[in-house]
Amino acid sequence: MASQAAAQRIYTCVDGKGRKITADRPIAECMDRTQQELNRSGTVKREVGPSLTAQERAAQEEKEKAAAEARAREAEDKRRDRALLLRYPSRAVHDQERVIALAQVDEVIKASNKRTAELAEQRKAIQAEFEFYAKDPGKAPPALKRKVEENEASSAVQRKFVQDQEQEKKRVNQRFDEELVKLKQLWALREGSIPPPAPSAKN
Repeated sequence: MASQAAAQRIYTCVDGKGRKITADRPIAECMDRTQQELNRSGTVKREVGPSLTAQERAAQEEKEKAAAEARAREAEDKRRDRALLLRYPSRAVHDQERVIALAQVDEVIKASNKRTAELAEQRKAIQAEFEFYAKDPGKAPPALKRKVEENEASSAVQRKFVQDQEQEKKRVNQRFDEELVKLKQLWALREGSIPPPAPSAKN
C-alpha cells in the first residue's frame, strides 16, 4: 500500500541547469529551489519549499525564537496591565497607596532619629565621665574608650540608615510616578476616551 501511495506522487522542478526533472519522490537536484507535487491528473497539488542549509535553519529558528519571545513579552505586559488596573482602579486609590508607602518609610526614619537622639544623650554622659581625665586623657580606662567607639559607630550606622531611607522615599515616589503614567493610559482606554496606541511602523 505504501509503495502504491508513493507511486502516485509526482514531483517536478527545473534544476539549476534549466532541465525539467520529474520523479516519484522529492528531487535531490532541486533541494535548493521550489518543487511542485502534482496530482495524477497533472494539476499542482502543493509546492514544496527549498530545503534550508544549516545556517539558514539556524537563522529561521532564531527568528522564530525572537518572535515567540516578543509574543511572550506582549502577553506578560498585558497581564501586568490587568493586574495594575485591578490594584488601582482609580487615581484616588493610587494616591492613597503612595501616601501609605511613604508614611511607612517615615515611621522607620522616625524610629532611627529617636535612636540617634538616645545615642547623643549617651555621648553626653560619656563626655561627662571623660571630664575626670581632662588633664590626662591617656589615663581614661579602656572600658570608657570602648563606650566612645561604640557610641560613634552606632551613631554612624543610624546616619547611614536614615540616608538609605531617604533614598528609599525617592525610589517609592519614582515607582508611583512611573505607575501613574501607565495608569493614566489604562484608565483612559478603559473609559474609551482615547483609542489604543497604533502599532509601530516597520521599516
